[in-house]
Amino acid sequence: MGEKKIIIATKNQGKANEFKQILEPKGYIIETLIDYPDIPDVVETGFTFEENARLKAETISNLLQVPVLADDSGLCIDALDGSPGVFSARFAGEPKSDARNNAKVLAMLGELNELSRGAYFHCTLVLSSPKKESLVVEGTLSGEIAKFPVGDYGFGYDPIFFVPELGKTLGEVSEDTKNRISHRANALKKLDAQIAEWFK
Repeated sequence: MGEKKIIIATKNQGKANEFKQILEPKGYIIETLIDYPDIPDVVETGFTFEENARLKAETISNLLQVPVLADDSGLCIDALDGSPGVFSARFAGEPKSDARNNAKVLAMLGELNELSRGAYFHCTLVLSSPKKESLVVEGTLSGEIAKFPVGDYGFGYDPIFFVPELGKTLGEVSEDTKNRISHRANALKKLDAQIAEWFK
């Protein structure tokens, strides 16, 4: 395996594409857990984004003996005391459903009427390799929760996450635009500033 290969600890194709678009032009060979179907799922038992990302990255890195990049991301809503947070992916229960998660958020905020709809996306990235100290970076994107879903782009909570500077939800903007401003992009910019030194 080449030293510039990084396995992204996800089976989410939308998330994988965001990483590929940012890292591949820099010369990294990107694979995902879709390429390693025999790797068992890592149970996310952490109570923080970093705990979950570190758990995924370090477990899979030790299994495969290669660098692994994991993220844990979520939507944090002011009026819900930071929920759904680390529980974003399964906020409406199993099986995971973006549509049901969005519906639950809108229903909960609807009951709160005119309280602040302020929210932010958070991303923690952890890059791990056997016998190395893991690299940890974070990024955020601030916005508001829309009154109803708008747009067919993106995934997850994108259709209900309104970005005031754009005047649109993330579900209405192109992949290129999202990958310039997203919480994941902001975390990746910090990773990019440190990754070459870390790989030495």
